This record gives sequence, structure tokens and C-alpha cells, in this order.
Amino acid sequence: MEVGDKIKFKFGKGQKQREGTVVKVFPKTVYLKADFPNQKGKVIRRKRHQVS
Repeated sequence: MEVGDKIKFKFGKGQKQREGTVVKVFPKTVYLKADFPNQKGKVIRRKRHQVS
């Protein structure tokens, strides 16, 4: 997993699959940038084992 890769992650109550771009990578954490209907370019933090 490197900066710029596109990854799918779960988000929201229904655990919908979203796609985001990796912005930062740390040993246990990944920061993803995703577009939502009302928030373009939102940055989301996930544990590394939660993203595929």
C-alpha cells in the first residue's frame, strides 16, 4: 500500500463500500481522501487492517 493507491473501505451505518485514495501511510494507520455527496475531498483515518 503506497500513497496514490485507490482502496475500498467501509463507511457509515450500512457499512457501504466507498473508494478512496491513500494520502498518508503510517505503520498502523492509513489516511484516505474520498468524495462524498456534500463533502468533496474528505480525509478519513482508518486502521491499516480495516482497509482492503
